[in-house]
Amino acid sequence: MEFLGTLDERPVWPRATLDDMLGTFGGPLPADGLDAEAVVEQLAAGAGPGLVGIPGGRFFGFVIGGTLPAALAADWLVSAWDQNSGSAMLTPTMVALERIAGRWMLELLGLPEAASVGFVTGGQMANFTCMATARHAVLARAGWDLAQQGLRSAPAVRLVVGADRHGSIDRAARFLGFGRSEITVVDADDQGRMRPDALERALEHGEGPLLVCLQAGEVHTGAFDDFAALIPIAHRNGAWVHVDGAFGLWAAASPSLRPLTAGMEHADSWATDAHKTLNVPYDCGMAIVRDPADSIAAFRTGGDYLVYTGLDPWDVTPELSRRARGVPAWAALRSLGGSGVAALVDRLHANAVAIAAGLRQIEGVAVVNDVDYTQVMFGLASDEATRELGAAILAEGTAVVTGAEWRGRAVLRCSMSSWATGPDDIERTLAAVRGLVPG
Repeated sequence: MEFLGTLDERPVWPRATLDDMLGTFGGPLPADGLDAEAVVEQLAAGAGPGLVGIPGGRFFGFVIGGTLPAALAADWLVSAWDQNSGSAMLTPTMVALERIAGRWMLELLGLPEAASVGFVTGGQMANFTCMATARHAVLARAGWDLAQQGLRSAPAVRLVVGADRHGSIDRAARFLGFGRSEITVVDADDQGRMRPDALERALEHGEGPLLVCLQAGEVHTGAFDDFAALIPIAHRNGAWVHVDGAFGLWAAASPSLRPLTAGMEHADSWATDAHKTLNVPYDCGMAIVRDPADSIAAFRTGGDYLVYTGLDPWDVTPELSRRARGVPAWAALRSLGGSGVAALVDRLHANAVAIAAGLRQIEGVAVVNDVDYTQVMFGLASDEATRELGAAILAEGTAVVTGAEWRGRAVLRCSMSSWATGPDDIERTLAAVRGLVPG
């Protein structure tokens, strides 16, 4: 509580290095143990300088949300209960809570109510899980039983992605055995949206099993692929369509922002991450698959000692033993309700619009992207000046923004992801930037 209560005053970026923290907590393993309360006291006393103010209102780096109070407390309960949450027979309470949370998400996001929802560690594993399911399914459609026949002689699956997809797509592809040279990359527009005409051309030639990955929320610009145009093109060519929506999928929960996701519901799988927009603790990603039978075919395990109760959590993800990471998502959804989730998403967008407007008023600062959702990119006239400003912002400590590159130029990226961000946080951040921009 002391840590949370001092977030508003403490520097948002760490004041200590990794070596500092190794010195604080390291050394040889003591021969004798320490009382549990003293262990916790030692952690709390030493950790502060190396912690980031992620739960506060002025952390705008990467795409990382804070933690809603109900979700945080629920996470404490999950650890105290210590349930192995792969099976409804083993822990009916945890599985019920996760199943309800999944149903609520499908309702909020306008996705098929019968879809499977697998709770995984984050967006990376959500993409991996959906893409693994897709690979198994498209091979089955081609008459190849992956579980029985393996990959060595299997038909080659064509993987088609956008030029500005998130790196977790490539990483999941690598885990699944796709080499970089095997991936077809489709051109994107100036905001990072896959171009429908380019997808048409990319699919004109070639045959065999096909997986097309689209995107809800480009990580730099926040832009959304045109699902209403792209998904029919992919489906006409027999593709499985996967949507990476780590933070963007949640736009569908807001009536005002839902048009960004129009047509998304016609895809075959979707990945998202509740520790981003929904603001639950790490780790809580969701792998959503239209037909649960496809999930079961890819992931159901064996073992004569395992008891199945229909659709168990271990049927739809790679894990067997795991904590009940979906329970904090249930708590977040129950504390907000549908209207509260919509209001949260709208507020994140409004914060992005507000900080972009303020940045445009600072002489020498240029906002690079269209602020359609929660992402703001900005920079100065030269790459060197932009990088120097980014380093100065972190050193000054009022707020955190993180650097990136966009179309060959250095930029600073500001992601509005936290429920805790208010107007005062926006003003304090703008004042800090204004004072750091070279006169």
